Amino acid sequence: MIDLPIFLMGLLVVSTLTGLVTEAIKKMLDEHNKTYHSNTLAGIVATILSIAVGIGYLLLMNIVFTTQTIICVIALVFMSWLCAMVGYDKVIQAINQFKTIRKNGEDNEQ
Repeated sequence: MIDLPIFLMGLLVVSTLTGLVTEAIKKMLDEHNKTYHSNTLAGIVATILSIAVGIGYLLLMNIVFTTQTIICVIALVFMSWLCAMVGYDKVIQAINQFKTIRKNGEDNEQ
């Protein structure tokens, strides 16, 4: 099972690598005078990197592919794509707001 801190660390790694790899690809495309759409390129790079990092983590840690782990990898792909489109800081801010709302909701139930 993958817990939230590990998931967020993977998201941070993928987001950082996405920015670096996207810039490298953009420089190569500019050298060859090729046209591209920056957001589309960033989204594709984020998707590929998140699949590689997610599956790589599962294999390195000897975690069995179950429905839950596959859903975590799919969530990593989606969140990485979202980070590539709007930025890592905004996504983490939203996650923290959801955690705060959930904690407040649990306090009200008691």
